[in-house]
Amino acid sequence: MADSDSLTQVRPRRIGADHAPLRDKVAEEIRAAILSGQFKPGERLVEDRLAEEFGVSRNPVREAMRTLASEGLIEVTARRGAVVASLSPQEAEELLEVRATLEGANARLAARRHDPEVLEQLKSVLIRGNAAIEAARLAELSDLNIAFHDHLARAGRNRVLVDLMKTLRDRSGPLFQGVGIEFARESWAEHASILRAVIAGDPELASMLAYRHVLNAGARRPPAAAEDATSPQE
Repeated sequence: MADSDSLTQVRPRRIGADHAPLRDKVAEEIRAAILSGQFKPGERLVEDRLAEEFGVSRNPVREAMRTLASEGLIEVTARRGAVVASLSPQEAEELLEVRATLEGANARLAARRHDPEVLEQLKSVLIRGNAAIEAARLAELSDLNIAFHDHLARAGRNRVLVDLMKTLRDRSGPLFQGVGIEFARESWAEHASILRAVIAGDPELASMLAYRHVLNAGARRPPAAAEDATSPQE
């Protein structure tokens, strides 16, 4: 893991041209690097270096930092500048408690609203995730895990919950770096149980399983991220 005083290493990924504001594209790149473990908790994010990497001026980088600070992913202080946020054990526990509660509320709504199109998408993601686990392709599971939770959020059809859960998933994502195949296998078995309850139209069971899923993942997570950490699979 990076030392708390380490400087961001150059990781070339220049921003492409499209219609999205530069600050949003830069924020998305930095967010992805934090969630994948490329930027470690406590690591300094140096504006000049990031601007050079992305091929932009310092202004969109500074604006992106403000966005990420408001999401709790980075901390900005006068002494050290911007660093990737770290969570104390107590903060991590509290974050997962809130996330578990909201995931449970969303699963309840998903079971009540029973959107056939989204349920088919969830089934497809679940199948692909199970196949990746059987082939030990852990690198694929990060995007599939995000897709599963995103589709489940869509199935609840509550935009306020969608936004809140995304912020909490982003903040809690780094807690799950370094997971192995058994962690992934147990998590995807829980995904399957949640989906069965949603498909069956059982709001209380779906809610309970989604709530427990987050807390179970928190209990199973490794005590510290490994140097060759895989992406979060909770």
